[in-house]
Amino acid sequence: MTQPKRVLVACGTAIATSTVVAKAIEEGLAARGIPVITRQCKAAEVPALAKEFDLVVTTTPVPQDLGVPVIQTLAFLTGIGKDQVLDQIAEILRRG
Repeated sequence: MTQPKRVLVACGTAIATSTVVAKAIEEGLAARGIPVITRQCKAAEVPALAKEFDLVVTTTPVPQDLGVPVIQTLAFLTGIGKDQVLDQIAEILRRG
């Protein structure tokens, strides 16, 4: 079986917003056949945690030079462009 990909999900406080985003990523990638494990964190924690993950998805600005791909998006909160972002995440994880 394929090892699950690890996605770090960040928002300002690591409470409500990152929970919504993490669940949407888990469900969206499961539908695309990609097993994934998510971890939520505060944006301030991203630099220290990023290297343990295959991808960072954030709703707030974080450094881009973390050694892993970073996607900053509000699509999971607005619903606008959500499927396109899920496709982008799937493509990054399939390559990595």
